[in-house]
Amino acid sequence: MSEQMYDVVIIGAGPGGYVAAIRCAQLGKKVAIVEANHLGGICLNWGCIPTKALLRSAEVYHLIQNSEEFGITVKDAKINFDVIIKRSRDVSEKLTKGIAHLMKKNKVDVINGYGRLSGKTGSYHKISVDGKSTVLAGKVILATGARARVLPGLEPDGKDIWTYKEAMVPKALPKSLLVIGSGAIGMEFASFYRTLGVDVTVVELLDRILPVEDEEVSKFARKAFEGKGIVVHTGATVRKLHKSAKGVDAEIEINGKGQKSTFDKVIVAVGIVGNTEDLGLESTKVKLEKNQIKVNEFCLTDEPGIYAIGDVAGAPWLAHKASHEGVMVAEHLAGVKGVHPMNRSMIPGCTYSSPQVASVGMTEVQAKEKGHKLKVGRFPFMGNGKALALGEPDGFVKTIFDEKTGELLGAHMIGTEVTELIQGFVIAKTMEATEVELMQTIFPHPTLSEMMHESVLDAYGRVIHM
Repeated sequence: MSEQMYDVVIIGAGPGGYVAAIRCAQLGKKVAIVEANHLGGICLNWGCIPTKALLRSAEVYHLIQNSEEFGITVKDAKINFDVIIKRSRDVSEKLTKGIAHLMKKNKVDVINGYGRLSGKTGSYHKISVDGKSTVLAGKVILATGARARVLPGLEPDGKDIWTYKEAMVPKALPKSLLVIGSGAIGMEFASFYRTLGVDVTVVELLDRILPVEDEEVSKFARKAFEGKGIVVHTGATVRKLHKSAKGVDAEIEINGKGQKSTFDKVIVAVGIVGNTEDLGLESTKVKLEKNQIKVNEFCLTDEPGIYAIGDVAGAPWLAHKASHEGVMVAEHLAGVKGVHPMNRSMIPGCTYSSPQVASVGMTEVQAKEKGHKLKVGRFPFMGNGKALALGEPDGFVKTIFDEKTGELLGAHMIGTEVTELIQGFVIAKTMEATEVELMQTIFPHPTLSEMMHESVLDAYGRVIHM
């Protein structure tokens, strides 16, 4: 039987792969996507979407617990943990089915199985699927994603020591939880479990939590999390985990001093590793660096005709970065004119904990290190009418400008719904707006977005409501 030939074959159907497939199809290419597990990848099935469903349940529970503040009395509110988990999985399943519909709508062939490069036939790359069949591709896009990083002594067992995956589908709420790592994943789970009443401890190796964020945001976040009862240890290391009759014993070193603590469950959230194994890369010129595929500004590898996008192609490990790369690569390989390479300074980052955290561009320290003279503005949630009406007075918006040019170098927020607000500053940076355009923009009242305007005004000594 002859091998099926495609213009483009994508290995991996996560937010990078399936978006690339749709855009390639829109550009008239014959496309197939090879996926070993689930359409939608980690994001839709075990990451971005189901975790937000969990966090929404925690948010509703928190509102009910504090409903009397709003003049409403609710008695006997109880947590039905099984329903919380089921709702999260149902949301995920609905979106996964939606991806299948999109593949069909765009005439993308979905091939279920594990894809592996297996040489070339003329100018076509051969891709073996489960070692049983082969397809030919003029161009290949590797979008295989990543998995949780495992450190010696901290190996997950799927039962008591979890990765993010097990943390989303436990059979019952633990009484106590240790979270190792205070990045976005770690703090989202810490926030979720603490809101539902679990005793949570966070251990971070570096000197502050959310270490990629602006230092002011990290400091505010720590105070907020500790105010909710989360125990935070920074500059600390979990040396070893071992199971006992009482749970999981953790050997923790804090400021050079060791201590032992026991927890019901542990979440290990210390980063991710690209899925580069058994892809047949040894038969190509594709290069690896720290379990990531090396690519140029258009995500092209050193092997002609092979691209890599998303988590497998390097930080930041974000779904929207992968999707953007998917569109860019589709247009690049199709010869679309005016394709812009990825500008990583334009990629927003969001943490959906309580409080939420969002940012884009440089932190204040980074901007100073690059030699910029700065204009920095801040505005607190406490000064915003909508925030007070919502009962959410904690947080702030910070904006950083170049003093000479007025370029918006960075924006940093912490507080309710800032993950929705940040896109305004992302658009401003993309369109190269200066403080002038942002000051002249009319922000609707009453909205949380007014704080964005006020922070810009504050940077230039023109703040109104503070």
